[in-house]
Amino acid sequence: MEQQRIILKSGKDQSLYRYHPWVFSGAIKKTKGNFKEGDVVSVYNNKDEFLGKGHFQPGTIAVRILTFKDVPVDLSFWEYKLTQAYELREKVGLLNNESTNVFRLINAEGDGMPGLIIDYYNGVAVFQAHSVGMYQLKEQFVEILKKILGNDLRAVYNKSSKTLPYHAPIEKKDFFLFGNQPDKLVVNENNLQFGIDWQTGQKTGFFIDQRDNRNLVRRFSKNANVLNLFGYTGGFSAYAIQGEASKVHTVDSSKKAIELAEENIRLNFNETIVHKGIASDAFEYLKSTKEEYNLIILDPPAFAKHHNVLRNALQGYKKLNRLAFEKIRTNGILFTFSCSQVVSKENFKQMVFAAAASAKRDVKILYHLEQPVDHPISIFHPEGEYLKGLVLNVL
Repeated sequence: MEQQRIILKSGKDQSLYRYHPWVFSGAIKKTKGNFKEGDVVSVYNNKDEFLGKGHFQPGTIAVRILTFKDVPVDLSFWEYKLTQAYELREKVGLLNNESTNVFRLINAEGDGMPGLIIDYYNGVAVFQAHSVGMYQLKEQFVEILKKILGNDLRAVYNKSSKTLPYHAPIEKKDFFLFGNQPDKLVVNENNLQFGIDWQTGQKTGFFIDQRDNRNLVRRFSKNANVLNLFGYTGGFSAYAIQGEASKVHTVDSSKKAIELAEENIRLNFNETIVHKGIASDAFEYLKSTKEEYNLIILDPPAFAKHHNVLRNALQGYKKLNRLAFEKIRTNGILFTFSCSQVVSKENFKQMVFAAAASAKRDVKILYHLEQPVDHPISIFHPEGEYLKGLVLNVL
C-alpha cells in the first residue's frame, strides 16, 4: 500500500520542529498517495525527513498533527490519549467530586487531540468533532469512554452537526451514540445546580470554561446590585445570588435563554425576589436602563472568529465596555471577558484601556482571568488560550 505523504516546501517545516500542531496548505510542496478528508497522513520535510502524523482536511489548515512520533495511530494510540486526559482531571480533583460533576474531558489541541471536544455532564458525555478525522472515530471513542469511565457513563451524545467543516462529505445530524435521553439532566457545579440542554443549547450545553470565574463573582456579590449581560442560562447570576447579592438582573437577547436562566435560579433558590430575567439586546439595555449597578458581568459571544474581522470585533468590545464603564457606580466591580481566539490578551487589555479612557473612568485591574484547568493549553499551541478576562475596580 502506497504511503500517504505530504511533503513540505523548503523552510516551511520550522513550526513543526517547534511542535505546533497545524500544517497550513500554503506550506505544502506536493503529496504522495491517494487520500481523502479525514485520513491520517504522514508529513515530511523537503529532505524526506519525518515530521509527524495527522488528520488531513482541505482548507487553510491542511493537517492537524496528532503525533510527532512515527507510531501507528490505532485504537491503542487513542486509548492512551484519552487515559492521559482522564488522569489529568483525576489529579486536579474533578473526578468523584460531589460538589462538581461537570467538566471538560477532552480539550482538542490542549489534550493532544486537535479537532475533538468531549464534555462530561453527570454521566452524559457530549462528543463534538471539529474535523472529519475525529468524527470518523466516534464509535471507537465511545468504546474507550465506556472502558475508562465505567459505570459513571450513562450516555454519549454526538453534537457535531454545526462544528464539522462546512463542505465535509458527511450527513450532519446530532444523535445518541450510546444510551439515551435522561428524563432530566441536572449537574452540580461548586454545589450549585444547573439544568443542561446539550441538544439545543449553545456549545455542548453549558459554558463549562467559566466555572472558576463564576466562583470569583460569588466573592464580590455580597449586598451588590448585579447585572449579568449575555447571561445565557444564568450561571453567573446563580453564583451572585448565593453570594448574597441584593439584586441580580440576567439579560440575554434570547427569550429561551432567559427562561432557562429563571429555571436554574428556581432550581437553587426556589422563588426569589432578588432575581429578574430580561430578554433584551445587551447594547440597547445598557444604553436605556435607568437601573444602577455596582457589579456588572460582560460575557459576550465571540465577536471575532477570524483575523480578517479582528478590527471590527475590537471596536464592538470597546463599545460594550465603554457603555458598562459609563453605567457602573463609583467603586463598582466589572468582570469583562472575550472568548475570541484571535483576540490576544494584549489586544483585549488595550481595548479595555481605550474604553476606560473614552468613558473617563479611573480603572484598576484586580485579576487577570482565564480558562480553568480542564481546558488545558499546549505550550506549543498558544492559540488554545482563547478565554481571557479582567476583574476591574471602576472609580
